[in-house]
Amino acid sequence: MGLNRLEGGGEADSMEEDASDGFLPDDAWCRLGKEAEKMFCRAPTFNFMLGSFKNDPPAPKPRAERQKKDPRMEEKRVMPAQLKRMEESHQEATEKEVERILGLLQSYFNQDPDTPICYYDFVINPDSFARTVENMFHVSFIIRDGFARIRLDEDKLPIIEPVSGEGSAAKDDNQVRHQAVISLSPREWKEIIETFEIKEAMIPPAVSISEG
Repeated sequence: MGLNRLEGGGEADSMEEDASDGFLPDDAWCRLGKEAEKMFCRAPTFNFMLGSFKNDPPAPKPRAERQKKDPRMEEKRVMPAQLKRMEESHQEATEKEVERILGLLQSYFNQDPDTPICYYDFVINPDSFARTVENMFHVSFIIRDGFARIRLDEDKLPIIEPVSGEGSAAKDDNQVRHQAVISLSPREWKEIIETFEIKEAMIPPAVSISEG
C-alpha cells in the first residue's frame, strides 16, 4: 500500500519519496527533541494532588468566655422559694391558731350552754392590744367557715356561739359565706375594757398553753 519504507529503491530514494508523499523523515523526532531541549532549563517540579503530607497543628479555636453568674440573679431565684416556704409556714400557723381558738369557744360554751358568750369578752385581751387584734382576725375565719356565728342579744350586744356539727354539716356549700371583720382602735379597745370590766383574757396566748 506504499506504507512500507523498505519497499522500492535505496534509503535516499525512500526519504525523498516520504518527503514528497508527506511522511516525516526517520530523524524527525530526534531533531524535535533537540530543539525542544533548548526550551527547558530544569526538570519541572511536581505537587501532591491532595496537598502536603506534613501534619501541621490545627489552628487554636477561640475560647468562648463563660458568662459570669450575677449573684443578684441567684438571690432572686432563692427569694421566691423562701417566700413560698414562709407563706406556707404562716398559713399553717394560722390554721393551728384558728383550731385552738375554736376549741376554746366550744369548751366555754359546753360548760354553760345557757349563758351567751359576749363577743368582746371573748376576743379582748386587756393586757395587749396587738393580741386583741390577732384574736379578732382568727375568729373571723371561724365565722367565715361556718363553725361559729355572731348575733345580737336582747341588749343589742354581739354574742358569739359555736355552730353544732350537724348544723355545720347540713349547711349548703353553695351558700355565700361572710367573714366578719371589725375595726378597732386603741382608744375603743380601752373603752371596751372599762365598760365591760374585762380583767382577764378568755383566749390566753398560745405560748402559755404550751408551757402549761
